[in-house]
Amino acid sequence: MNYKTVYGCATGTYTEKKSDFIGQIAPVKTAEQAVEFIEKIKAENRKARHNVYAYVVREGNVSRYSDDGEPQGTGGVPVLDVINKAGLTDVCVVVTRYFGGILLGANGLVRAYSQACSLAITEADILNMYECSMISFSCDYNLYGKIKYILPDFEAITKSEDFSDTVNMELLVKSELTDPLAKKLTDISNGQLKYEIQDGLWADFSENNR
Repeated sequence: MNYKTVYGCATGTYTEKKSDFIGQIAPVKTAEQAVEFIEKIKAENRKARHNVYAYVVREGNVSRYSDDGEPQGTGGVPVLDVINKAGLTDVCVVVTRYFGGILLGANGLVRAYSQACSLAITEADILNMYECSMISFSCDYNLYGKIKYILPDFEAITKSEDFSDTVNMELLVKSELTDPLAKKLTDISNGQLKYEIQDGLWADFSENNR
């Protein structure tokens, strides 16, 4: 089981015929958090003509959008579509429009709101969140080298290492690979390694985090 979300907020700006479209994305866990973010952006942009938004959260499987006064289907729906096509959840995007005096028409609005959302997503740090387990143990230095060698085979993340008389390690591994890794640890230690497993966690398994 996995999902994609973002880490922290990000902004992308697109200009179309003197209108500025400022896309801002933020991670949210609930619809209430999404509404708080929307209200925050609106408060910061009181002079803007529109603050179009869309959000998707896993809790309750909720997705909402608003055109905020733009012609129906030209703002919120395109933003939500970009979020869905990016495969993101637990995110809220608000696209603020400062009107430049030139009407864009329906197609122009769809393009502008979509672009501003896409640019915000491009600027964001994407997290690939997987359900996982943490395996904790202590080992001697000879075994440590063997363990480090096999970890890439199991896409494991070294969460912590503490070097003293022995090496204390905490590993994060995707749920479906927990048992195979545990078995491998038992095999390479000839059954000597004693470990603890904590299930039901979530962690970012993006390539640059391993």
